[in-house]
Amino acid sequence: MTNPHADKIIDGKGFAEALRGRIGENVTRIKDAHGLTPGLAVVLVGDDPASQVYVRNKGKAAAEAGITATDHRLDDSTSQAELLALVEQLNNDPAVHGILVQLPVPNQIDPNAVIDAIAPGKDVDGFHVINTGRLATGQMTGPDAAMVPCTPLGCRMMLEDRLGDLSGLDAVVLGRSNIVGKPMAALLTQASCTVTIAHSRTKDLADVCRRADILVAAVGRPQMVQGDWIKPGAAVIDVGINRIAAPTEDDPNKMRLVGDVDFESAIEVAGAITPVPGGVGPMTIACLLANTVTAACRQNGIDPPVW
Repeated sequence: MTNPHADKIIDGKGFAEALRGRIGENVTRIKDAHGLTPGLAVVLVGDDPASQVYVRNKGKAAAEAGITATDHRLDDSTSQAELLALVEQLNNDPAVHGILVQLPVPNQIDPNAVIDAIAPGKDVDGFHVINTGRLATGQMTGPDAAMVPCTPLGCRMMLEDRLGDLSGLDAVVLGRSNIVGKPMAALLTQASCTVTIAHSRTKDLADVCRRADILVAAVGRPQMVQGDWIKPGAAVIDVGINRIAAPTEDDPNKMRLVGDVDFESAIEVAGAITPVPGGVGPMTIACLLANTVTAACRQNGIDPPVW
């Protein structure tokens, strides 16, 4: 049976595949024109299973796009000084254009110290305070432009693809994290939206969300946003990835992935919406690759592609 709301779904998986195709084309062009192969170094400390999956997927995606990806696997007992020494080595390696230290790191390591140690121009996660400052002040062009965090960058791409010009729209970002909420608000502000950052202490939260033309949910609470929180016709970007119980007779321990938005009720009201899974998630890795290519170009005096 055909889904009557299929045209409302923003296909992040398909969008990411197309973006990765463009990345591969640009990598080939840059290699041919400039003899430059973008390089990404991914550092994993410890044996966290989820982190191992993420690192493996990032390496595979980079290789498929023609990017040279190197993994640096460190033992769970690695000291902060040892990790910082590796980061400094990668900072000084001209073949490495992007550095990503997979979080979380073991307790003996301060993640902020690690992020601060990465050269801002190689910080393809966009977490360094210099990059967050550049993003907040709108420094988006030139060799010292901000590296934008991957998830918000992917969200903006999908919104602009679906809606076109975002100027004048009311946007609500539900969540105020440094990784998603704050940089997402900065990107939407630069797109000339009127932006509200909402969170757990916002009064009349549902009413605040209900006035949004664009609602970005990044709060980490499964299915928190209900359909009656959404303005009819609004674009909803669901950043949440939550596992909830979904027991069956055959598997009483079965789990399933859901977002921060109750998809079934929301799709009845929204004009466009990202599903979970298959929405924002695939865009994050694709944008990491795009950031790596951008970083390589900036470090070598080449105009980066416009993604």
